[in-house]
Amino acid sequence: MFGWAATFLIIAIVAAVLGLNGVAGMSMQIAWVLFVVGLVLALVFFVLARRRPPL
Repeated sequence: MFGWAATFLIIAIVAAVLGLNGVAGMSMQIAWVLFVVGLVLALVFFVLARRRPPL
């Protein structure tokens, strides 16, 4: 997820430099959503792994 977020962030930066404001804005929103979803999933998996009893 974080790799995809970084990719869309780079696309947004390049689009902003080239003056494509619509593409830059949309790419930035996609990057933000992917980052937040990745962060939430990482926290969920971290909490679930801590509850699991050791083998």
